[in-house]
Amino acid sequence: MPSLTRAEATARAATVTVTGYAVDLDLTGGGDTFRSRTVLTFTATEGATTFVELEPERLLSATLNGTPVDASALADQRLALTGLAATNELVVEGEMRYSNTGEGLHRSIDPADGRTYLYAHMFLDGARRIFPCFDQPDLKAPVTLAVTAPDDWIVAANGEQTGEAKDGRWTFATTEPLATYFVSLIAGPYHVCRDSHDGIPLALYARQALAEHLDAQAEEIFTVTKQCLDRYHEIFDTRYPFGHYGQAFVSEFNFGAMENPGIVVFRDEFIYRSAVTEGELEGRAMVIAHEMAHQWFGDLVTMAWWDDLWLNESFAEYLGTRITAEATKYTGTWTTFAMNRKAWGLRADQRPSTHPVAPEEVDDTDLALLNFDGISYAKGAAVLRQLVAYVGDKAFLAGLNEHFTAHAYGNATLADLLAAVSRASGRDLGAWAEQWLRSAQVNTLRAEVTRADDGTYAQVTLVQTAPDAYPTLRPHKLGLGLYDHGTDGTVTLRRRVEVDVDPGADGGRTVISDLTGEPAADLLLVNDGDLTYAKVRLDPASAEAVPQLLPLLDDSLARAVLWSAMLDAVIDAERPVAELVTLVLAALPVEREVVIVEDVLRMTRGLVDRYPTPETRPAALEMLAQACDRLIAVAEPGGSIRLAAARALIGTTTDTVRLRGWLDGENVPEGLEIDTDLRWLIVYRLAILGAAGPEDIDAQYEADRSPFGEQAAARCRAAIPTAEAKARAWDFVINDPDASNRILEATAQGFWQPEHLALVAPYAPRYFAEMPGMLERRGGMSGERIATMAYPSVVVAESTRELAAGLLAAGDTSSILRRVVVDGDDDVRRALLARGLS
Repeated sequence: MPSLTRAEATARAATVTVTGYAVDLDLTGGGDTFRSRTVLTFTATEGATTFVELEPERLLSATLNGTPVDASALADQRLALTGLAATNELVVEGEMRYSNTGEGLHRSIDPADGRTYLYAHMFLDGARRIFPCFDQPDLKAPVTLAVTAPDDWIVAANGEQTGEAKDGRWTFATTEPLATYFVSLIAGPYHVCRDSHDGIPLALYARQALAEHLDAQAEEIFTVTKQCLDRYHEIFDTRYPFGHYGQAFVSEFNFGAMENPGIVVFRDEFIYRSAVTEGELEGRAMVIAHEMAHQWFGDLVTMAWWDDLWLNESFAEYLGTRITAEATKYTGTWTTFAMNRKAWGLRADQRPSTHPVAPEEVDDTDLALLNFDGISYAKGAAVLRQLVAYVGDKAFLAGLNEHFTAHAYGNATLADLLAAVSRASGRDLGAWAEQWLRSAQVNTLRAEVTRADDGTYAQVTLVQTAPDAYPTLRPHKLGLGLYDHGTDGTVTLRRRVEVDVDPGADGGRTVISDLTGEPAADLLLVNDGDLTYAKVRLDPASAEAVPQLLPLLDDSLARAVLWSAMLDAVIDAERPVAELVTLVLAALPVEREVVIVEDVLRMTRGLVDRYPTPETRPAALEMLAQACDRLIAVAEPGGSIRLAAARALIGTTTDTVRLRGWLDGENVPEGLEIDTDLRWLIVYRLAILGAAGPEDIDAQYEADRSPFGEQAAARCRAAIPTAEAKARAWDFVINDPDASNRILEATAQGFWQPEHLALVAPYAPRYFAEMPGMLERRGGMSGERIATMAYPSVVVAESTRELAAGLLAAGDTSSILRRVVVDGDDDVRRALLARGLS
C-alpha cells in the first residue's frame, strides 16, 4: 500500500467531510477471514474524485449512492470514488483477513486452552483491514458498530453496549466523533471484571487463562483507575468524555497500550502471573495514567496531522508520570522518569535519526510511524516539564482547559495549543517553541568551578554546548544542588540554587554569581530536581566524589540524576565501561529504590554486552554478577530489590551449577520463589551457556503452555549455541510470514548473543542482504520491531558498519529499514569508540 502523504490528506480533507460510519462485522465464519459491511456517509465537493483506504481479502460489493463501483477501482488498497455528490453514501461488503501482526483484527489462539481471541488495532493506518475509511486523523466521524460473534463470546467496543446480546448479536451506541485509528473492539471468551466510579462504568478484560490473576489484581487496577480519573477531573474542566471506560489486556500486542476511547487495550503481560517488583507495579500504574491522559490529548482533541504527534504522546507521557505521583501510592515516578524514560529520550535524540519534538513536516504515514520514539514521548514530556517551570502550573493548566473547550471532538495543531497557553500565561511562547519543539538534539550542561584558597567558590559557571550539526542553545530553568558529606556519614542537601540559563549569554556561559563566596560543596549537582532536559556533566571534584557520596544520598531523584549522568558518559565513550561496572559494584548494593536498581542493572548489562572487548567482557560480567550477589545478600527477603537482583544475577552469571540448583530448589535465597517467569529466565541463561537444550525447553513449555511460555520457548530455542539452532531461528525470522508477531520478535531477541560471536557473526552480512525481503512480506510496526531486534549489534566491527553503509547507499531501501539501520549503526559506532577506552 502506498503511504498516505500529507499532500493527499490535505486535498482529501478539503474535498470531503465524514458524517458517519456504520460497521457490521460477522465473526462466526470459519477460516482466516471475517465478513465486513460498512455504510460510510460523507459530504463532498460535487463532481470531485477521492478515495477510501480498503484492504479486503475479497471485495464482495461496493456501491456509491446506489451505483455499483467497479472492482477495478480498487488498487493498492485504495478504492477510487468518482463523480461525488454533495451528500454521499458508500456501502461496501467484503471478506477481510484476520491478522497475525498485531495490526487490523488480530487473532490469537491461547495454547493454554485452545480458545480464540480477537482485538482490533487500527493504529496507524490499519483501519482499512477492517472497514473502508478515510484514514487520516483530521477526518473524524461518529462510529456505530454491530458484531455477530459465537454465542459464548464477549464483545466490547468504543461505544457502550445497547441492550442485551442475543443470539451472538452485539450492538453498540454511536460514538462521539473518532479518528479512524482509535476505532477498536475486542471479541472472544474474555473474562471480565466490572465496577463503576463517579458515574463511569468500568470494566477489565483478559483471557480465561488469566482469570485468576485478573481477579486477584482487579482491585489494584480499579483503584489506580479511579484515583487517576479523580485527579484528571480535578485539573481539567472537561470530564472524561467517552461514557464507559474499559481496559482490555490482550495477547501479542505490539505496544504497551493503546488509548482507544471506551476500550483501552494493553498487552497482557501487565496481568502478572509471577512475582513482580514495586517498580513494575508502578510502571503499570503509569501506563494506566498515560492512556487515560490520551482521552483528552488525542481522543477528545486530535492532532490534525502526524507532525503534531507530540500533542498526543508528549502530553500523555508527562501527565502519566505526574498524575501517578499525585494521585496514587506510587509517588516516586519522577525518579523513574529521570532514570528510565528520560534516558530513552536522550538516547534517541543523539542518534543520526533525531528529529524535533514537533517537526514542521512529516511527509507521509511511513515517516510518521518512525517518530513514535523516545523523542516524541520522553523528550517531549521533559520539555513540557520545562514549560510548566517557565509559565507556572496555574497558567499551564488554564491553557490546557481553554484548548479542550475550543477544540473538543475536533482537531488542533501546535499553534493552537501554544496560543492557549500564551494567553493564559501572558508570555509569548514563539521563541521558546522554536528552541525546544522545532529544533532537534540535546544540549550539554557542564559545571566549571574555580575555588578560592579559603575553600569557597571563586566562580561557578554553567557552560551550555550543542553539537556542531545542531547548534541551538536553549533557555533552561534548573536547580544546582550543594551536597555535603557530614561527619556522621550522611550526605545532606545544604542548598538548592534556582538558575535561569540564558542561551544568549556569553557564548553559552552562565555565571552563577549567587554562589561566589559560598563554601564549596562536596558535590555540586547540576540539574538537581531534574527540571530540565539536558545531558549533565559534573565538575572534576564532584565527579571524583560520586563513588563515595552516591550511596549516601537520601534523595532518590538526585541519585537517579547522578546514575543517568554516569551511564550517559559511558554511552558517549567519555568514560570507560569498566569505571561504570566498578561504580555498580561499589554503590548499587546499598541502593534503596528498586527502579534505580532495575534500570542501572539493565542498562549496564546492555553496555557490558557490547562495550568491552571480547577479552575484557568476562571480567566485567563477573563484577556485575558480584554486585547482584551483594544486593541479594543485603536486600529484604521477599522484597522487590532481592527479586530484581536475582533476575539480573540469572542474566549475568556463568555458574550453571548454581542455576541448575535454583531450578531444583537448592540454595535459593530466602524469600525468593522460583516461579514460572524466573524458571524461564534460568532456562534461557542455561541455553545461552550451552547448558540447556531442546528437551529442557520443551519440558518447561509443557509446564507453561501459555502465550508467554510459547514466546519464552522461542527465545530459548534461538539462544541454543549450535549451528542448527541458529540456522533454524534465522530462517524462521526472515521467511515465515504466517508466524505471529511476538513469536518472531522473541526468536530475534534470542538469536544474537555475545557469547556466540563466532557462531552468529556470519549472519551479519545476511541481515543486510535478507532483511529488505522480510520487510516486504511483513511491514508496519511488526516489521520494524523484528528488524530492530534482529540487528547484529553484538557484532561490533568495522565490517558491520561497512555493510550498513552499503545498504543505506541503496536507493530502494524502505524508510523503515533505513531508520533501523541508521540507529543500529550508531550503536555499533559508539561501541567501537568505547572499546578504544578499554
